[in-house]
Amino acid sequence: MKSQENSQVPEDWKRIAMTDWERVKRNLRDKDAIAAGFFLQQCLEKFLKAFLITHGWKVKKIHKLDTLLDHAVEYNAGLEAFYELCERISGYYLADRYPLLIPTELTCQDIERDLEEAKKFIKALSGEEL
Repeated sequence: MKSQENSQVPEDWKRIAMTDWERVKRNLRDKDAIAAGFFLQQCLEKFLKAFLITHGWKVKKIHKLDTLLDHAVEYNAGLEAFYELCERISGYYLADRYPLLIPTELTCQDIERDLEEAKKFIKALSGEEL
């Protein structure tokens, strides 16, 4: 079996991140907060990885945004302002993938609030205006 490796091209990661951004918006229109939260986490994960790759980082299987942000802050200390956002949104990944002992009460309003801060974070990472 041929080994599959992840791309080390930042634009590849950004392209998929933008697809995930559109999935967030579509799931919000469908009133599916859990799916919207999952794709928001995926979007930010990919933008973070694109940023890190730009700085010579080799892709690793890490899904926790705050862990990725630890690496990103080494290159841009200003990104530290987004730790709370990253910690919160990392939990959205788990809400859709693993059964929780305590059900999540994530709402579309939560995701919409996070989208505004996520736009600022994405701009700080990539210069992209969403």
